[in-house]
Amino acid sequence: MTQRKRSSNINLKSMRKGFSVKPLALGIAAVMLSGCGEETEKATVYTSVDDCTNQNPGQEELCKTAYQDALDEAQRTGPKYASRQICEEEFGANQCNYTRTESGSFFMPFMAGYMLSNLLSPRGYNTQPMFTSYSPYSSYRQRWMGADGSDYGDYRRRNMNVSKDAFKSKPSVTKTMSRGGFGSSVRAKSNWGGSSRKSSGWGG
Repeated sequence: MTQRKRSSNINLKSMRKGFSVKPLALGIAAVMLSGCGEETEKATVYTSVDDCTNQNPGQEELCKTAYQDALDEAQRTGPKYASRQICEEEFGANQCNYTRTESGSFFMPFMAGYMLSNLLSPRGYNTQPMFTSYSPYSSYRQRWMGADGSDYGDYRRRNMNVSKDAFKSKPSVTKTMSRGGFGSSVRAKSNWGGSSRKSSGWGG
């Protein structure tokens, strides 16, 4: 689980520009999913630090830290492609960034937002990166996608009840993917490499 307590150590050099600011509400209580007894918690997807701060006045530092945590997690667990063309076929034109790490170089989609819960809890908040596709070739165009292949619905939806598993730590991803990894993995709700086997992560 990506869970962090309040901190003032902020590093926003890698923040993506251009996120829109829209009014949202933040849910912080745990609930029980009606009918099946699965424990869930309320979460909100924010598209930027400003988006989070506008809805949580006085919590700018927490919003910044949670954003950076999600950005770091996106770097670690996000889908990785060998070419810009394949990445943009999955996520849309100008939606992918060249990245170099110790494990190699590849193209990754930009983090489109971050899911956040328990922002004001003394036990610490939960955060995870969220992705979306703008590609006309993707059947998951403009839908929120988690790092484990979960489909959270229309990207205009920001407030939701999610399983606590949504915030569990995902495996690091170092392998690049081929065409079809995004859509087929979401359909299987497994890995982002297109396999039907059950796993959590982008196929790393």
